[in-house]
Amino acid sequence: MKLIITDIENFNTSINTSIKGDYKVIMPHGTIHHCIGCFGCWVKTPGKCVIHDGYENTGLEMGKCSELILISQCYYGSVSPFVKMAQDRAISYFHPDFVLRKGEMHHKRRYQNVISLSAYFYGDNITQSEEDTARNIIAANADNYDGLVKNISFYKTAKELENITL
Repeated sequence: MKLIITDIENFNTSINTSIKGDYKVIMPHGTIHHCIGCFGCWVKTPGKCVIHDGYENTGLEMGKCSELILISQCYYGSVSPFVKMAQDRAISYFHPDFVLRKGEMHHKRRYQNVISLSAYFYGDNITQSEEDTARNIIAANADNYDGLVKNISFYKTAKELENITL
């Protein structure tokens, strides 16, 4: 399954993108609360966030996906606040134990899936420096997820995403 996290409201109807295979979309639909670092998703309800706002299953959904696709406006070389909050709320994807990967300390994956990560950024006037920063952040995210980078693309507007196949 592909898990798409996007800041585009009504993504399924507002953007005519071709998506192959099974997929789930996480997009703005009400208030998303910040991760409060309570670790409830690790010890009280393993794999599921204890904050009930409609985004509590993000970590569980990541555990089911083979590809994580981020579609976001580029904010200073990173994802939008909504996409970042959704990623933060998926900390339950990880186990609290640590492992060494590539000589760095990372959390162990809770699930057996290996995620390939794609990012589609949009925004007017994205500078080369912002593109470089975004590429580095997505590569670091892939390392944290114990996954691989599949694709990173940049577009001037969200409308340009209509011509791509995910």
